[in-house]
Amino acid sequence: MTLVTTTAPAPRTSDVAAALREAMDGEVDAGARRRAEYSTDASNYRVPPAVVVFPRDASDLMAALDAARESGASVTMRGGGTSVAGNSIGPGVVIDTSRHMNRILEVDPQARTARVQPGVVLSELQKVAAPHQLRFGPDPSTTNRATLGGMIGNNACGPHAVAHGKTAQNVHSLDVVTGAGQRVTAGPGTADAVAGLAELVRANLALVRTEFGRFDRQVSGYSLEHLLPESGADLARFLVGTEGTLATTLEATVRLVPIAPVRITLALGYADMPAAADAVVPIMAHGPHAVEGLDARLVERIRLAKGADAIPDLPPGAGWLFVEVGADTEDEARDILARVTRDAGTQSVRVLEDPREAARLWAIRADGAGLAGRSSENKECWPGWEDAAVPPERLGQYLRDFDDLMDSHGVTGQPFGHFGDGCIHVRLDIPLTESGRPLRAFMEDAAALVASHGGSLSGEHGDGRARGELLSAMYSPEAVALFGQVKALFDPAGSLNPGVIVDPAPLDADLRRPAAPRTPRSSGLAFAHDHGDLTEAVHRCTGVGKCRADAIGSGSGFMCPSYAATGDEKDVTRGRARVLQDAINGTLVGGLTAPEVRESLDLCLSCKACSSDCPSGVDMAAYKAEVLHRTYKNKARPLTHYSIGWLPRWLRVVGVAPRLVNALLRPAWIQRVAVGAAGMDTRRRLPEFAATPFRRSQEAKARRASAGRGGRSTPVQRTRRRVVLWTDSFTDGLDPEISQAFLTVLEDAGFEVIVPDAQACCGVTWISTGQLDAARRRLQDLLQILGPYAINGIPIIGVEPSCTATLRSDLTELLPEDPRAAAVATGTYTLAEVLTGRAPVQPRRDWQPPRLDGVDLVVQPHCHQYSVTGFGADRELLASLGATVTETSGCCGLAGNWGTEKGHYDVSVQVAENSLLPALREAPQHSVYLADGVSCRTQADELAGVQGRHLAQLLAERL
Repeated sequence: MTLVTTTAPAPRTSDVAAALREAMDGEVDAGARRRAEYSTDASNYRVPPAVVVFPRDASDLMAALDAARESGASVTMRGGGTSVAGNSIGPGVVIDTSRHMNRILEVDPQARTARVQPGVVLSELQKVAAPHQLRFGPDPSTTNRATLGGMIGNNACGPHAVAHGKTAQNVHSLDVVTGAGQRVTAGPGTADAVAGLAELVRANLALVRTEFGRFDRQVSGYSLEHLLPESGADLARFLVGTEGTLATTLEATVRLVPIAPVRITLALGYADMPAAADAVVPIMAHGPHAVEGLDARLVERIRLAKGADAIPDLPPGAGWLFVEVGADTEDEARDILARVTRDAGTQSVRVLEDPREAARLWAIRADGAGLAGRSSENKECWPGWEDAAVPPERLGQYLRDFDDLMDSHGVTGQPFGHFGDGCIHVRLDIPLTESGRPLRAFMEDAAALVASHGGSLSGEHGDGRARGELLSAMYSPEAVALFGQVKALFDPAGSLNPGVIVDPAPLDADLRRPAAPRTPRSSGLAFAHDHGDLTEAVHRCTGVGKCRADAIGSGSGFMCPSYAATGDEKDVTRGRARVLQDAINGTLVGGLTAPEVRESLDLCLSCKACSSDCPSGVDMAAYKAEVLHRTYKNKARPLTHYSIGWLPRWLRVVGVAPRLVNALLRPAWIQRVAVGAAGMDTRRRLPEFAATPFRRSQEAKARRASAGRGGRSTPVQRTRRRVVLWTDSFTDGLDPEISQAFLTVLEDAGFEVIVPDAQACCGVTWISTGQLDAARRRLQDLLQILGPYAINGIPIIGVEPSCTATLRSDLTELLPEDPRAAAVATGTYTLAEVLTGRAPVQPRRDWQPPRLDGVDLVVQPHCHQYSVTGFGADRELLASLGATVTETSGCCGLAGNWGTEKGHYDVSVQVAENSLLPALREAPQHSVYLADGVSCRTQADELAGVQGRHLAQLLAERL
């Protein structure tokens, strides 16, 4: 497969960047931080680019290609960057079309086609096509961040490929530019558009007919079967799956398929995965729309990571098939379902009638790649042998042989995949921390195994850097040589995506994990789930890119609110993780204290949503706190670390004379001066401090009660419903009426409420600003106060969500050896959890909470509550009380100290526009804005003039 390529030295980065800036209108970035962000994809590999480019349109993209070619620089195309085989990284120019070239140009319902730019995210196309009852057939698990250009590059498939075919079968025509600079419209009958290609195929007809297109999921190498005369000499279908090594897509016209009006999901249980695979062929005879496999090992991993509630009830078994049937009518769908069940070879059957429960089941499958990044034994697992495929009739025996292969190499994996097509995904706990030798040994044996079953190294993800070197295991020397001849016709200089398919890079070269040394311990976080190693923690990021899911402007989720506002890879969890990895691996970014790291983390709101939403378990808020701790330890800090970061301390000071402080700060000009002096954006304002903090009012009440008894103490009647009301610093000093509402509700529900005598601060603002030593001291004081209650089994009820979440998560990370920390973490609850019976003590049996019938609520879950404690109990409670709920689906944008700091205001407002502000504008006039978090209430007040209520207030006012 060797090409004759130029021997000239690689061009200088500055020269290439200058040529690109001169030629095009889009952004050209050769900075160290940007190159680090794009140095790896969802694979094991790290290849830093020289320049990253964001073209604005097709002409801009062509100009970039011309400039790179004239400069002698290689080009690698990138869409969502979720390629698991190293397909979308390269040493020269990386071109990202997802930022600007993301328009759906036309949808033709009559012709059932759509014309799209390469950066269009698939889920966006599905949304536009859905009103016409149409969809794009293939749907990989990354559907809400995968671009059409990337899907075309890799010949993506997904669960519904069994019904609708691979991407190749769903592409009508492509507007492309070859590596030689020739612009071509590729489609049926256009094999002769590239000089010499048709002749090359005619000269190798027997070879192409015998070695290519043997079964549906054979996508490794080049799919030359599409160029055969009996296949219509379809150049477009041939170019699908060539991984950007032959041509660059400027625009695509794709086919759309009808959406089945009735769809039903069936779960089938088997003794193990191979037994489930044995049932595939009989099931496929009935034309299901999807047949997916899931192994008990992955289910166990999900339980460990997300809890048992994350998994719908599955029928008994250790291996499962998820089958979707579709039809035009209910009767037709039921008939197909009955026939599938009859021939499924198992009595362990469950029909999921509720679409929401079925969606939960498919979500498990969609998150498989990220969830499988850790084994049940908490070992790191890696892609590589990621998506081999065999003819479905061989699948059961292949899986048995594959289990034997894993045993022989001493590795474990969590298989899952597209069983209907014979395609298996698996992440393996091959040790990559020292060298690539174990990886090479396994990959070579695995390639020989899949070839012995007549299979393909890749079933949908392409070969990339992971499998290109192994193509000779499944193809003859003549076929491998033919790949090189085809490459020479399209890209004679070998400049498009070098190291992939032709002249492949060694599979154990450029591995990022072996280059990552263990990070020395600090006095910061324990990283208990990562064996105490920050390096292992940041390498949790597998790059599957769920954080990039189509959140821009759609309010679709909590993760990465700043990315939802900016659309910049810099502001997504994955981009930040890559910069941190590079700071540790270290060739571009000069360590964790480098300015590139601070720039990358600057717009991280520390919302912690990634800790729950990222299937790999990345917790960027924790990493940011650790980095700030290391950066500023024993050094002067930014002003806001002392002002807002010490807010609980200042609230105590203000609490001495709150009325006086409020009066002094009332004039607008003093507000501006004070806010600016504190390092805050002057468009923010200081809060109104409580005239009487809650704790002081309780002390006064206790004194009055004691005086009424003549100073004698009265024994308190003990009940089985004792709880501790923990009033945090913010609630105490800013909103004491909320704590009073807690007392009202809890006592009405029959609880004996204990209010500790001393103030217990969780140090959340010290944690978010990376002052971890100070935070630890505050938590040690807190344990002196709350620890005895938790040790004795008395539940602690938190008021402010960020503080409650701190006790449930950060506490054990900062004090891992203190048994009181574990007791407090597991013994702290929200009000909704107590009222819905999720705590050890419950309301009295005859208690009736107030009805909320006719109440319209706009509900803003606090990010930390959503991420750490969960919002399920609140959702359940409000629904049971009859409220009409509109739940926002993203961060409010203030995020404690972050949104008040200088330089963050505009992005903070953009984040609020993602979900919160539209929900408030569209709400009925009489609606109640329900937000337990002080930040969420403050943001709504400042930006929309809406006063928020805490759940406790809402209930207390209606008792």
